[in-house]
Amino acid sequence: MNKDQLLEIIANGENSGIEFKKDISNNRSFAKEVVALANAHGGYIIIGVSDNSIITGITSDSIEEWVMTTCRDKIRPEIIPYFEIIKNVENRKHVAIVRVERGWTVHHLWHNNHKTYYIRAGSQSREASWEELERLGQQRGMIRAETRPVSGTSFKDLDLRRLEDYFGRVRGQYIPNYKDEYAWKNLLVNTEILSNEGDNFPCTMAGLLLFGQKPEKYLAHTGISAVAYPGNEKDYTVLDNTSIKGPIVGLFRSKDYNIEIIDPGQIEQCIFFVRRNKVPGVELKNGAVRVDKPVYPDDVIREAFVNAVVHRDYLLSATDIEVVIYNNRLEVISPGRLPNGITPERMKAGCRASRNQLLKDVLRDYGYMEHMGMGVPRKIIKGMKAHNNTEPDLIEDEEQFILKLFA
Repeated sequence: MNKDQLLEIIANGENSGIEFKKDISNNRSFAKEVVALANAHGGYIIIGVSDNSIITGITSDSIEEWVMTTCRDKIRPEIIPYFEIIKNVENRKHVAIVRVERGWTVHHLWHNNHKTYYIRAGSQSREASWEELERLGQQRGMIRAETRPVSGTSFKDLDLRRLEDYFGRVRGQYIPNYKDEYAWKNLLVNTEILSNEGDNFPCTMAGLLLFGQKPEKYLAHTGISAVAYPGNEKDYTVLDNTSIKGPIVGLFRSKDYNIEIIDPGQIEQCIFFVRRNKVPGVELKNGAVRVDKPVYPDDVIREAFVNAVVHRDYLLSATDIEVVIYNNRLEVISPGRLPNGITPERMKAGCRASRNQLLKDVLRDYGYMEHMGMGVPRKIIKGMKAHNNTEPDLIEDEEQFILKLFA
């Protein structure tokens, strides 16, 4: 960082990634800020600047040693930040910069034999709630929310028809007699669809989402809100407004060497929603035959919806996945940031990481998604370029990931 960049940061004040420290007299307070930044998205601690952006300068000659010792002794797991001093920033005053990277694990402050977890919220660092800790652990691959038991559920909350179709037709393995509940429970515990925590063998979150009769009864936030507008922006006038509920996967059967849908899952319902709200155009094939040309290819929108249900953060309980159709685009909005260090650019390059591996594995078994795990670059981006020469937008913000397809 050069002097001009530093002055610009100071002029803009503290924010989610910038913390000012006038001095370093309190190692606990300093370690708290380092932990909060590491548990969020990383950032800078600027030493020698007051909270109101006045440059006071550093006074200690051993400040680097103090910073490194504090980060080693007061933080678990310990952090080694990047350190530098910018000299003569103003009136011969020097300023120290501590750059903290986003942690690959969840860090805590260790003080008086007690650990405290902090997280950054705007320009403040505060103690993390239990729910925030769960999400931090999930984002860093330490917690598998999808295998958590869902309180109040049991084997009876699962759709046995879907289970028989999955294990029998899709996986081609032996399935117990429909009356043999003990054998079914044993199979489902070993495949993480049921949990063996407690006497009632509750469903795991993934098991209920995939094969539940009514997942929304226990997980109200796991549906899909689908809306179609006539124009290019949200409006009071809507063409269609549908709440898509039920299990993620459809119920199928083999008939005359074809696979027939008996009961659509969330993914099929999303495809039907797009079809009925985007009237296909017409084009000439071989210069003579008029054929329908869909606004969005089925393979592309299927992959978009699969990605949304597989990668969303199911610990965020305040919102559903959103599918929004405008005249000029389709948006699929998935709650939660991308998992495990994935960015939109990495997705475009084919980098693979999954927040909900069990969901991903089962949907691959069904053929909803390809086994190469390259759906974004190979299906979505390549598919839209071949279809109408547009490139989708992939956008991540604080609490959601947005995929935009253009008509």
